[in-house]
Amino acid sequence: MSSSRTREAAPAGSGGPAESRSGGAGSAPIPTGRNFRSAFADLRRGWDQRELWLHLGWQDIRQRYRRSVLGPIWITISMAVTAIALGILYSGLFGIELATLLPHVLVGMIVWAFISGCITEGSEVFVANTGLITHLPAPISIHVYRLVWRQTLFFAHNLIVYAVMLVAFPQPLRWTDLSAFLAMALLIVNGTWVALLIGIVSTRFRDLPPVTQSLVQLLFFLTPIVWMYDVLLDNPAVAERARLVELNPLFHFVEIIRRPMLGQDQEWRTWIIVGGIAAVGWAVTLLVMRRYRSRVAYWV
Repeated sequence: MSSSRTREAAPAGSGGPAESRSGGAGSAPIPTGRNFRSAFADLRRGWDQRELWLHLGWQDIRQRYRRSVLGPIWITISMAVTAIALGILYSGLFGIELATLLPHVLVGMIVWAFISGCITEGSEVFVANTGLITHLPAPISIHVYRLVWRQTLFFAHNLIVYAVMLVAFPQPLRWTDLSAFLAMALLIVNGTWVALLIGIVSTRFRDLPPVTQSLVQLLFFLTPIVWMYDVLLDNPAVAERARLVELNPLFHFVEIIRRPMLGQDQEWRTWIIVGGIAAVGWAVTLLVMRRYRSRVAYWV
């Protein structure tokens, strides 16, 4: 039994002896074994190597738009065209003024792009980096940090559309709406544990990524991105059923940042729910990392 444990700990990136000997430049080796110390050490070492994943995340975007004249600006154009088309369509369907619905749809699409990217790409984050995981002694958290950083860059590019929208459809912004930065930080914290958790589980069960992608597409229509929750609440015929939307956690993830970006009053229960999800999510993720982090290199 002891010999099998030794063999299991050997591959690079798995937290075994090979990783412990190299440890990375200027950093202590990750403790081996199934314990919280090794899980926290993986997260810490991954953060310490941020120069690497910051560079790789930026290179991912440059590589995707290589030989393109507009480059990453295509991210912005694609987002603008989709949001405007959906805004015009649903404005006519629901009888809502375009000046009211379009900003709602646009900001919702920007936030949703970040959330869905963390979920869908997170389900394949380790499989997509098989070569690096099997040949480079490094903490697995590096690949997740790289993914979340890439999604953050996409979000920043899409803010160009938001800035143009503020000129075309001015919003009643206040100083208190700077809480959007704190909300974005909270989204990043949640996006990191989601990508880590789904990534580890999906690496073991390869049928999960397509299921995850289908589920995200379904949740898009169940989340008030292209339709307005407040409008449904004002309709007595559907108000009671509309409140079921609050059982969808992604609703709160969108609202926590969309409201300040549109100058709307904050719903503090949304902050409590998102903060609670972050605490529970990280607790579950650390439990999974504690037990299965060292097996990722074998599963890929």
